[in-house]
Amino acid sequence: MKQDNDGKAAFIEPLSEETQMAGSQSAGEAERMMSHSEAEQPRGDNEAERTEGSSEDIHAGKYSEAERTEGYSEETHAMKVSDAERMRNERAMKREAEIRKYDKLVENRAQRVFDVMASRVSAEDMVRLRDAFDFARDAHSTQLRKSGEPYILHPISVAHIAAAEINLDVNSVIACFLHDVVEDTPHTIEEIDQRFGSDVAFLVRVVTKQKKDKYEMSKQLDNFKQMLNSVQYDIRALLVKLADRLHNMRTLSSMRTDKQMKIAGETDYFYAPLATRLGLYDVKTELENLSLRFRCPQEYEQLDKKITEDELRNRERLQAFVDEIQTLLASNGIRARVFYEYRRPYSLWRKMHKYGDDFDHLKYRHFVDIVFKDEDKVPEKEMALKIYSLLTDRFKEKPGGISNYIDSPKENGYQSFHLKLLADYGRWEEVHISSERMVRNSKFGCLSDRSEGNIRRWICKFRGVLKDISQRGQDGTNYIENVVASFYNDDIMTFSPQGKPVVLPQKATPIDFAYEIHSYLGKHAKYCRINGRLASIKEPLHRGDIVEIFTDPESHPEEDWLEHAVSYKAKRAIASYLAKLKKPEFHRCDFCHPIPGEEVIGFKDGGEVTVHKRDCSVAIKLATQLGDNIVAVNYKPDETIYPVELEITCIDRPHMIIDLMDCISNQLELSVESLNTKTRDNIVTIILRLGVHGYDELQTIMNAIHAIPDVDEVKATTLH
Repeated sequence: MKQDNDGKAAFIEPLSEETQMAGSQSAGEAERMMSHSEAEQPRGDNEAERTEGSSEDIHAGKYSEAERTEGYSEETHAMKVSDAERMRNERAMKREAEIRKYDKLVENRAQRVFDVMASRVSAEDMVRLRDAFDFARDAHSTQLRKSGEPYILHPISVAHIAAAEINLDVNSVIACFLHDVVEDTPHTIEEIDQRFGSDVAFLVRVVTKQKKDKYEMSKQLDNFKQMLNSVQYDIRALLVKLADRLHNMRTLSSMRTDKQMKIAGETDYFYAPLATRLGLYDVKTELENLSLRFRCPQEYEQLDKKITEDELRNRERLQAFVDEIQTLLASNGIRARVFYEYRRPYSLWRKMHKYGDDFDHLKYRHFVDIVFKDEDKVPEKEMALKIYSLLTDRFKEKPGGISNYIDSPKENGYQSFHLKLLADYGRWEEVHISSERMVRNSKFGCLSDRSEGNIRRWICKFRGVLKDISQRGQDGTNYIENVVASFYNDDIMTFSPQGKPVVLPQKATPIDFAYEIHSYLGKHAKYCRINGRLASIKEPLHRGDIVEIFTDPESHPEEDWLEHAVSYKAKRAIASYLAKLKKPEFHRCDFCHPIPGEEVIGFKDGGEVTVHKRDCSVAIKLATQLGDNIVAVNYKPDETIYPVELEITCIDRPHMIIDLMDCISNQLELSVESLNTKTRDNIVTIILRLGVHGYDELQTIMNAIHAIPDVDEVKATTLH
């Protein structure tokens, strides 16, 4: 039987007393009791079937030698066969009885799905939906879960998540009922196509793990790629998979610790960020917290306990703050819900790691939500600003504490107006002002009806990223890393000097900004101005920054740009440029730092040659140990620039530094990387760092500097 990531069927032990009571409990309580096992097995190779099959040896007449010697009779054999058949029938009847115990629960759970969908689909589609349930129930009829529950409860739960929590269409909900049928039963995708149509078959095919003799990258990564490639045609397959993953995470407690870590890590790395980018706030929040709970159970429990204790300590004053806001709005004719909400453990855990704070010193552990009613006569922005005005008339506003996501939504479509107010008890409180529509959109994400279309643009851009990654044929590790780079947790909106908004991942730099505008701007970026201030193109950007990029045709991407670029677009372009550069023939010794034209020797290690200066102590040592590995090298200058450091000793006098810089900049036309001076008793020591192509150029520079009046000595020093 196969081991799998997504909880397949198996025949396990009799039901516990607790499980037998599940049918009489509320839907929510029963849901929490369900324990979907990702280590469970597909139909046809399960424990019960193996047990039943143990009598086949008897049917085949395979008696032992002793039995044949002792005259084993046909009558005795028939009695044993009869006993085996009776036991097998008893087991089958017992299993059927166990399943029947859940008939009412199964029907009730399925009815919840039908009730949700009935209000938004046609009568014809309701017939198809019930048919899909019946088909799935029959297909999984002999399959149980570890808890002893019928396996069909898992597809039902996935369908309910899709219908009620993600708001998917009828074909997607049908696909949720059927998502394990092809993988775990003898039914085929062709049957699904004939009975439910090509659209449903497409969705089921995408979420069905393919069995291969040889995987392109790995089983796990190939499944990711199959699922992600579907985005080129339809986003719904990803949403069906998210619903499946959410239910698996809700029922992960029955798994072994190692499996919990694997599945939770995968969820935190891939599925939760995916939900974030699709604007499914509730789904991403639950996935993040379930992941942390199973990856780091002690940390999670400690944080959860601290949140509870902190809420109890602050409940009275927070409620008073909320009540005052509620009264203030009501007295001005504004209908709104006002409540405070503590951030979940994962959100606080991430902030603690980001800022290096412990729980007690972490700011804004909670926030106050103001959700106003949708009013046809009053635009949302106008209502939000009216509430803002009323609040700041009563409470002091923190300078620079506003984040206006109404005018500048996040890339996943999130909208709200954030500010910070000073409560009467002397604490800054974070307040979010949103409309009911904004809250609804935050829940349903990419399936919401939103005019600004931010998330649609992101999906379009993501499709382009996937197409580019696929065309470049990257290996497994790079493939998933580049995909996840497009799932960044948060974004910032920056602007060009002309006011064009540019959405970038958090921690992005002007390098990312330049490539987002145009590839030429990125390729030749030299420096920038951030809010009018001269800055490096490697400096992190912040929300609202105005960025102006300055270029030079002679400026090109460097190796360390990859360390400062964040977006996939920038990283891909930089890596592509660097890959086209001529690769150095030799590796330079990190101890003596030789440059072309110096007296050097090479040491061969496998297929690589390392170049050393002939007076290098490391080379001398290697020559005595690995003399046969010494090779002659032709180390000539090329376009590569090598850093060198010069120590200049001179007599202190006026204009000495001016003369030195005139020699380097005007006569030699070189750039200086750094220059440090130290004066003692009228003797100046200058440490000058610059770049050269080779030894001959270095000698020319040293001779030119030595010719400056009052310069006594110029020597090259070892780089550190």
